[in-house]
Amino acid sequence: MSLTVWLDRGFSMAPLPEDARSRPALWLGRRLALRHPGVTLGPGCRISPAARIHPRKGRIRLGADCQVAPGAVLQGNITMGDHGSVQAYSILVGGGTADDPAGAIRIGEGVRIAPHVMMIGSNHIFEDPDTPIRRQGSPDAPITIGDDVWVAGRVSIMAGVTIG
Repeated sequence: MSLTVWLDRGFSMAPLPEDARSRPALWLGRRLALRHPGVTLGPGCRISPAARIHPRKGRIRLGADCQVAPGAVLQGNITMGDHGSVQAYSILVGGGTADDPAGAIRIGEGVRIAPHVMMIGSNHIFEDPDTPIRRQGSPDAPITIGDDVWVAGRVSIMAGVTIG
C-alpha cells in the first residue's frame, strides 16, 4: 500500500477537512501541488496527494473549495472557478505558456468533471500525408467550460471547444 493511499484512507475523492485523520493527506496534497511556482490554490482546496499537478510552462489556478481526486492529472494552463471538482483519472492538459496561454483550459464555477475525462488544449496537424505527424506541429486552442456544467465520465474535449 502506498503512503498516499494510507494517508487519505483510500477515498476516491480528497477527504473532508473535518475528519482529523485526513489532515495529513490534505496537507501533503496541497504541498505537492504548490511546490511548482505556477500553481495557485484557493482557500479550502482539497487535493489528493495521489493527484499529479504540474503547470509545465503555464499556470494552474484553482478557486476556493475545489477538489482534485487521486489519479487526476492537471498540466499546463488551467483555470478553475470556485467549488469545482476533478474526479479520479481525469486528464486536463492546457496548451501554451504563461505568457501566451493560447490553449488554456478555462473552467467556470461549480463544474463537476467525472472520472476518466480528457481535455487537451492542443491538437496535431495531419494535412500532409508525406510528412510525419510529429513534424507538422500542434497548434493550441482554448477550451472553455461555463458555470455549473457536469462533464460526464469518459468524455473527451479537444482544443477549440466551448461548453456553456
